[in-house]
Amino acid sequence: MRKRIYAVLLLAALPIAASAQTALPKVTIGLGQAGTPQDVAVTLQIMVMLTILSLAPSILVLMTSFTRIIVILHFLRQAIGTQQMPPNQVVVGLALFLTLFVMQGTVDQVYERAWKPYRDGQVTIQQAFSESQQPLKEFMLRQAREKDIALFVKLSNKPQPASPQELSLAVVIPGFIISELRTAFQIGFLIYMPFLVIDMVVASILMSMGMMMLPPAMVSLPFKVLLFVLVDGWYLVVESIVKGFK
Repeated sequence: MRKRIYAVLLLAALPIAASAQTALPKVTIGLGQAGTPQDVAVTLQIMVMLTILSLAPSILVLMTSFTRIIVILHFLRQAIGTQQMPPNQVVVGLALFLTLFVMQGTVDQVYERAWKPYRDGQVTIQQAFSESQQPLKEFMLRQAREKDIALFVKLSNKPQPASPQELSLAVVIPGFIISELRTAFQIGFLIYMPFLVIDMVVASILMSMGMMMLPPAMVSLPFKVLLFVLVDGWYLVVESIVKGFK
């Protein structure tokens, strides 16, 4: 993994080193007369590729563990009541690094089964794309409930496949997403419960003391933060998130 990161950094630094010795290339965008039908086909392929690249981040986010992790972390922040603490950038960054940790095995399989043979010229891009789908599909099928997958198989009005490997991504991805949301909401409910008890106790004490004008949330916030620190909350939450993936 470290060698691959170094290779990516080296590739990113090459254009900078080259620009120090040669003039920067000129990039222009314009419309012209197509000479052959092949020119039109290439142009359409480039437009389709740019569209796919613009949607790729959203697609990859929904096909990995990121959805469950980010929803749980937002539930945790809301349960504690710290509003924007930790900031959104920290929450999203933590979710991304946890996603990389969880998906490391799947990424290695995609690299070995699809990217490496394509780089060495052993397979075509279509074959590499087909091979790259299998590890992601296997990961999603391990997390998704059979009930959710069966729902989209029924809604697609297609014959029921003989094995899970024959399921298309158009069925697996939405089933995986709603399964992840269901699991994230279940964990969020469990996270909310102890903090809800603290809010109820503090509100009852303030009401019995006649302090109607003092917001209970302001008084309970330090106690919730203290409880979260004493039980080593971040350790427990991250451990439960990572171990929850099969």
